Amino acid sequence: MKIGMMSFAHMHAYSYAEGLKNIPNVELVGIYDDNVERGQEVAVNYNTIHYSDQADFLAQEMDAVIICSENNRHKEMVLNAAKAKKHILCEKPIATNLDDATEMIQVCEDNNVTLQIAYPVRFSSPIRELKEMIDKGELGDIVAFRSTNRGQNPGGWFIDEEQSGGGAVLDHTVHMLDIMRWYLNEEVTEVRAFVDSYFHDVDIDDAGILTFEFNNGVIASHDASWSRFTEYPTWGDATIEVIGTKQTVKVDAFKEHFRMFGSGSKSLEHVFFGNDMDYGLILDFLNCVKEGREPSITGYDGLKSLEVSLAAYQSSELKRAIKL
Repeated sequence: MKIGMMSFAHMHAYSYAEGLKNIPNVELVGIYDDNVERGQEVAVNYNTIHYSDQADFLAQEMDAVIICSENNRHKEMVLNAAKAKKHILCEKPIATNLDDATEMIQVCEDNNVTLQIAYPVRFSSPIRELKEMIDKGELGDIVAFRSTNRGQNPGGWFIDEEQSGGGAVLDHTVHMLDIMRWYLNEEVTEVRAFVDSYFHDVDIDDAGILTFEFNNGVIASHDASWSRFTEYPTWGDATIEVIGTKQTVKVDAFKEHFRMFGSGSKSLEHVFFGNDMDYGLILDFLNCVKEGREPSITGYDGLKSLEVSLAAYQSSELKRAIKL
């Protein structure tokens, strides 16, 4: 399979490219990045070709593209790739507003190309094990969720609202909301939230406490933030606690680690040894394309998690619950 990558603005692009290197019979045939210095450097590192012109890049023979641009450029790149008949894995969130997300999904359908959204947490082994337990009825009926996604402030374009579409709440709600929807097969009907900047002197939100109600009555809380300081032993967490009528189970996608003490900038580091979620995501996407099947994480999944995240901002601003 011939794969291209569009932009290395998002840090996940590097782990996706590493994943491509480790999959047999897959070739990274080119990189489009209009940041020429970054694009050229990445192309050398991955032994491929850099293109600074998007049309030239999309004219090349390739089966699919992986888009890791700034959030506000997802629409542009998805539409252009779809019209060039390339299957697409798009970094989350799918877009910065619902109209763009809807148009992206429609254009991909019109051009008969796969649109998968990058939610690698679905490929965490503990997260998947809990999904199997739920599907087997081992937790009984689900009553509630408690989840967290607390990491470090990425800076750069992430804290520029025009490019990102939102701060920590958008960045760190879509992942865990996607897991809740996956576990339940139900949709959120009401959102309440408190959103603000608490940890950094920035003009964008860096934390929020959110509560959801699903259409079957399940309630949930979510703690989304960029609250981890630079010297923290690990990037952050992605936890979910599922409260059922038979038992309660809590998992942390990053819990598998050993502690390493040193004399550098961090006296303590958590070194992760669990399965590579990003590799699982990439492998799943390529298999979807190869087999011509519905993607595991659809554009609609991306739209629904975006909808809830944007409703959180509206709820905080209006100081009331938002009905969906």
